Amino acid sequence: MLDVRRLILLRDLARLGTIAAVAQAHSYTPSAVSQQLAVLQREAGTRLLERTGRRVGLTSTADALVRHTEVILAALEAADATLAAARTGVRASVRIGAFPSAVRTLLPAALVSLARDHPALDLMITELDPVGMPTALRNRRLDVALLHDYDIAPVPPDPALDSIALLEETVFLAVPGNAEYARPDPISAARDAQWIVGSPGTLCHSVALHACRMAGFAPAVRHHADDFAAMLALVAAGQGVALIPQLAVTQPSPQVRLLPLAMRRRTRVAYRRGAGGHPAVVACVAALRSATSAFLGRSPVFRD
Repeated sequence: MLDVRRLILLRDLARLGTIAAVAQAHSYTPSAVSQQLAVLQREAGTRLLERTGRRVGLTSTADALVRHTEVILAALEAADATLAAARTGVRASVRIGAFPSAVRTLLPAALVSLARDHPALDLMITELDPVGMPTALRNRRLDVALLHDYDIAPVPPDPALDSIALLEETVFLAVPGNAEYARPDPISAARDAQWIVGSPGTLCHSVALHACRMAGFAPAVRHHADDFAAMLALVAAGQGVALIPQLAVTQPSPQVRLLPLAMRRRTRVAYRRGAGGHPAVVACVAALRSATSAFLGRSPVFRD
């Protein structure tokens, strides 16, 4: 019988590309990962790994085994969900990952309703960039996560995760209040402006650069900021322009003009594949949906 823990290491090698990266993800040493993969190969009775230069790659058999591993892990999650549903009451520790603008706007109301309706849930929020959330879900550091992408740069589905659509927002180009920009194509009109973007490696950074490249130029980046409130404050101070999603504009400033773009940011509630029937996950999804509906109903930025 193949060991599931070793199969997970093989799955992560396929995803991360190097034994060193797998070791770091699991807090192992590289030699320990190599030893476990060697044991798995002996258990399998066929070659799973092959060297290409200094890197270790997967054989076609190993690739097939990785696909089976995703099915196995989803089945284990579903089995756990079935057992949890058979118990009395909703009891679990639930670690929820969310990006900063959702933590400020959607999570507080969701947490209040969860505490009221399911007092046995032990809830913990972690603020995290969406880039890191799929790995945190796979590694069981999170149980539920709010992920987002942009329609101009869609993120491919992760085979280890399931998700449910929660929110779709307009994205604005925020410009100083006294600036003049053409409304039909504000990004192109801002080609000579200074730009405020997220830190390198974040989704906001890559989307801002991608949007500018689509408009035919590379932005002149003046400031890096990962908090949309900080970005808006810098825009109000005349320090540049920035891409801002609707959820981050709770109190529009008179010193900032918000020019709507055709771009959309799309948020989903994600969890490990097979866990969708777990009572704690069901409760979290319901609370997040309710909190989102309530927020949209009272936020003037989302009204026509």
